[in-house]
Amino acid sequence: MVTLITGASSGIGEEFAHRYAAQKHDLVLVARTESKLQALAEKLRAEHGITVTVIPCDLTAPEAAERLWEETNRAELEIDVLVNNAGFGTSGDVADESPKRLEQEVRLNCLTLTGLTARYLPAMRERKNGTIINIASTAAFQPLPHMAVYGATKAFVLSFTEALWSETRKDGIRVLAVCPGPTDTSFFEIAGESAAVGKMRSVHQLLDNTLRTLKTTKPSFVDGVGNAIVARFVTRVVPKRFVMTIVDRALQHRSSQ
Repeated sequence: MVTLITGASSGIGEEFAHRYAAQKHDLVLVARTESKLQALAEKLRAEHGITVTVIPCDLTAPEAAERLWEETNRAELEIDVLVNNAGFGTSGDVADESPKRLEQEVRLNCLTLTGLTARYLPAMRERKNGTIINIASTAAFQPLPHMAVYGATKAFVLSFTEALWSETRKDGIRVLAVCPGPTDTSFFEIAGESAAVGKMRSVHQLLDNTLRTLKTTKPSFVDGVGNAIVARFVTRVVPKRFVMTIVDRALQHRSSQ
């Protein structure tokens, strides 16, 4: 079994690498920082005796999905599990953000994820076996003032993945959208600590929940009971304008601390 993980150099992606290595999967680790990937690869090879392929790649670049797919094909790597984890979030009003940075955010969070999925999926369908895990967010369930683009990209990931689950459910392919709330990763070094609303959960808790849910037939899940109540219930019952007001005030309060 071969598992490809994007954004594998830290946080959720790194934890996925440890978990699948423990299951004796060979790994393809993808991220921008080669030194971090190599260090992780050496550790996993030593601990688990697996084959680890490192592919440094800037997934915000146009055609990144095509280049990565071609590289794995040249290496004759048959991908059994695809973990689309790479992503980032900007924090601030759209008018104050760099347009190019926002475009990179959409490209990485949506376009590259879609491109990789569409490229690796046909072989999985032909084999009648495979797993695709896409990392969405609790941000997918409501508009997110001051993180407007991030929330919109994660809404795309959730909708896309749940639809893909329906398309592939009879093909022997397991598709799952993972919706973390605030999680203790380097994400907030980019988005800013003000983007964390609520109690952070650990990557260990998230991965425990993810691997447990993979054994079910659910198309998606929200990590953490409190997060699930808010995402699945409150955001659907409370009028959207009130939800946005609450989110607006929460983020403004965190940014002023």
